[in-house]
Amino acid sequence: MQGFMQKTVATISVATLTACLGLATPLAANAAEDADLAKGKELAFDRKKGNCLACHQIEGGSLPGNIGPPLVAMKARFPDYDKLRAQIYDARKNNPNTLMVPFGPHAVLSAKEIDLITKFIHTL
Repeated sequence: MQGFMQKTVATISVATLTACLGLATPLAANAAEDADLAKGKELAFDRKKGNCLACHQIEGGSLPGNIGPPLVAMKARFPDYDKLRAQIYDARKNNPNTLMVPFGPHAVLSAKEIDLITKFIHTL
């Protein structure tokens, strides 16, 4: 009987540990996602990097410009995340006369920085 109890306790312990680890994984993913969004916001507001505020109104930003449209309802305006990323990378593809800086082709931002800014902008 004692061997059975030890086996049962061991099985319950493994199951509990597995369940805890299963819960920890989404929490870690959420923390990483939150960190990416914070970094994307930082880059978007940085006057020496994304500088999105020079042309766009963004909630939480100070001294926004009004050359470009306000960045609101971005998931509704760009349901396809990749199209938003392409717009940030090089807006000339959709509008050859745009005033928006071609951040990717002119190497103003790295691919990783464009990804982070896109993640942030897509949440607005």
